Amino acid sequence: MQTSFNTLLPIAIGSDHAGFEYKQQIIEWLQNSSLLVRDFGTESLESVDYPDFAHPVAASVEQGETAFGILLCGSANGVAITANKHQGVRAGLCWSKEVSKLVRQHNNANVICIPARFVSLELAIDMINIFMQTAFEGGRHQTRVDKIGC
Repeated sequence: MQTSFNTLLPIAIGSDHAGFEYKQQIIEWLQNSSLLVRDFGTESLESVDYPDFAHPVAASVEQGETAFGILLCGSANGVAITANKHQGVRAGLCWSKEVSKLVRQHNNANVICIPARFVSLELAIDMINIFMQTAFEGGRHQTRVDKIGC
């Protein structure tokens, strides 16, 4: 599988209970594609707090321990808000293939956030695949990305 990220590093993934089933299937898909995965949990459908999983995923991306991150929750808003608290993280909430491409091309996103209650598993995997294969365009977008951090 072609990717714009360093595939020598594992891919970070985490979810709350609403994204758990998708997370498990996405891990299987990634591993079947010969990619390394680091699972930050959750480990069941039991109700949990999404920041407990979003912060470790974001920290691993920010510290360069993982190539990029995948976060799932019901709406993906909570995990996106949480991940974006990390200076080196640009987490994009994606609900379509076009958006997953644009968050890479224009925003240099390094974490994709997926609303498990609002997209199909097939669409989630398609979005991740597009996210991985799309390169950041730089240029005028770099100037904008440089202004994101506080």
